[in-house]
Amino acid sequence: MVDKKVHIQTFGCQMNVSDSEKIVAALRQVGYSPTDTIDGADMVILNTCSVRAKAEERIYGILHTMKGELKRNPRLLIGVGGCVAQQEGERLLKKVPHLSFVFGTHNLHLIPQMVLAAEDGKRIAETDFIDNETRLDLFPVLGGTGGVSRFVTIMQGCDNFCSYCIVPYVRGREISRRPAEILEEVRMAADSGVREVTLLGQNVNSYGLKVGDGPNFAALLRQVAAVPGIERIRFMTSHPKDISKPLIDCFADQEKICSHIHLPVQAGSDRVLQIMNRGYTRSDYLRKVESLRAARPDICFTSDIIVGFPGETEADFRDTLSLMEEVGYSDTYTFIFSPRPETKAASLEDKTTRAEKQARLDEVIALQRKLTGNLHRALVGSRLQVLVEGVGRHEGQIYGRTSGNRIVNFTGPVEMIGSFADVLVVKDAPNSMLGEMG
Repeated sequence: MVDKKVHIQTFGCQMNVSDSEKIVAALRQVGYSPTDTIDGADMVILNTCSVRAKAEERIYGILHTMKGELKRNPRLLIGVGGCVAQQEGERLLKKVPHLSFVFGTHNLHLIPQMVLAAEDGKRIAETDFIDNETRLDLFPVLGGTGGVSRFVTIMQGCDNFCSYCIVPYVRGREISRRPAEILEEVRMAADSGVREVTLLGQNVNSYGLKVGDGPNFAALLRQVAAVPGIERIRFMTSHPKDISKPLIDCFADQEKICSHIHLPVQAGSDRVLQIMNRGYTRSDYLRKVESLRAARPDICFTSDIIVGFPGETEADFRDTLSLMEEVGYSDTYTFIFSPRPETKAASLEDKTTRAEKQARLDEVIALQRKLTGNLHRALVGSRLQVLVEGVGRHEGQIYGRTSGNRIVNFTGPVEMIGSFADVLVVKDAPNSMLGEMG
C-alpha cells in the first residue's frame, strides 16, 4: 500500500487529542501515516472545537488559508472533524467549496471510506448521531502504540445541559464504554510501555451510572490501578456535583491516582451558578474541595472559569475572585462568555460591555498568575518525583511532570524519557520549575 501523509491539526480539549489519535489509527487502514507539517502532506484534517466562538472562527480562518496550499498541491484533500463539523454538517461543504469531507463526533469509524470517496473526487458529510448502545462498538481501540502516557476514552457525550454549553448538542447524550474494553485498552497500553493513563469523558464522575449493573467511576479507577505496569492515573473532566465519597476515598488509598484534579467551577456566585444550571452552590463546591484535600493533602486543583456571563454583576465577579483565592488553584483556564447555538444562555440579555468583560478576564489572569507563583515558590527546596516526558527547550535538559501536574525542567539524558526521576526543585518560574537530580 502506498504511504500517503496526513497532517492533523487538533483544537480544543484532551478529548479531541484522543480523537486525533484514533483518526491516525483509522487512516492507517487506507495507507496514510501522520506528518508534523503541511509541506508534503497528501491530506490535512482539522479536528475542531466549537465550545468557544473564537475557536470556531479560527477554523474558518485556517480553511481560508488552505486555498494557498491547494495552489501548491491541487490534489490535497482537506477534511474537518470534531465539534464544528458536527454543528455545521453539510453547511460546511457549501461554505467552503475547497473542502473535501466533513465528519462528526460519532463518525470516526467512517473516516477510511470517506477518504477513499474523497480520493475519487466525491465530497461527503457524515454527522449522524448514534445515541444507542451500538455506538459502544464503534470506539476505535488504539492498541500498543507506545509512548509515556496515553488518553483512554471511557465515555462520550453529556446529559447535564449547562445553559452555556454546546457539548450535548455536538457530542450527544452520555454513554459509557464497557469496563472490559477499557481495561483491555489500558493493558495494551501498559504492555507497550505506557506508564500513565488519563481517563477521559465529558463527566467521568457519572461513568456507569446509566447502566446500573457495572462498576461506577470509583470502582473503575481501582480496576485500572490494578493493571500491571500502570504507575499513574489521571482523569478529566469531573463535574463538581457528581464528586462522590467513593471517589474521594480513592485519593486517600490509591497511590497511583495523581495528586491533581480538574474541577471546573465556572463561577463563584450562587446566583450565576444557578443560571448556568451547574447543580451545585459555592458552599457545595468548597466542601468537596475540603474533602479532597483531607484525603490527599498535597492535591492540586485546576479549574475552568467563565467571566462576563449574561447578567454577571461586579459583586458576582468578586465572588469568583474570592473563591479562586480560597481554593488556591494551581492553574485556571479562563474565558469570556460567548453564546453558543442551541444553548439557553444564548438568548439571555447581556448588558455587560466587551471592555468590562476584558477587564474582568485580565484580573482573573493576574490573580491566577499570583496563585501559580505562590505554589511554585512554596515547592522550591522540595524533592519531587517526576515522570520524564520529553526533551526540554534548553540544550541538555529534559522535563518531567509531578503527580500534581507541575512541569520540572532539569539536566539529564534523553534515555530517561519514560522513567521516573527524583528531582530537587531549585528555582521557580511562571509556568514551570527548574530542578536538579541527585
